[in-house]
Amino acid sequence: MVFGDSLSAGYGLKPGEGWVSLLERRLQKEKADYKVVNASISGETTTGGRNRIAGALKTHHPSIVVVELGANDGLRGGTVEQTKSNLEAIIDACRKAGSRVVLVGIHLPPNYGMAYTDKFRQVFPDVARQKKTALVPFLFEGFADKPDYFQADGLHPAPNAQPIMLDLVWKALQPLLKPVTK
Repeated sequence: MVFGDSLSAGYGLKPGEGWVSLLERRLQKEKADYKVVNASISGETTTGGRNRIAGALKTHHPSIVVVELGANDGLRGGTVEQTKSNLEAIIDACRKAGSRVVLVGIHLPPNYGMAYTDKFRQVFPDVARQKKTALVPFLFEGFADKPDYFQADGLHPAPNAQPIMLDLVWKALQPLLKPVTK
């Protein structure tokens, strides 16, 4: 289950273009016995995710949850402490339900000030280390500074960025997948 915001929901993309759809196709190609559920909602914050994780876990019973939340917290100037607390609670709920977790990190644009952006950036590796979860350090690694990889809003990745995002998530996710038996 991918539990995220617009970056995973495929905001501004055609159906099938987003990295989550590409993940589903890669798992099929690898003959991995997994079904992908995209429980992402555009505009979601970690608070919203914390409030709905129990229902999503109960409905979908995922073996693995990719948690991609926090960007909207940062863009709205939310407190770093609240974002961290919410991510920890989401991970705890996933673990209690028997799911393994991949946490996806995000960085903020520099216009939010270095003190805030540095503290925000550190939330993801800190939570991953404390909760001993797999980590994608930065979902936009390798293209964050390239305007051609973003939609007109400058925030949401374009179709050409989606395979890069998938590869970044795949590196953290693949070790958690059950080996394919032949």
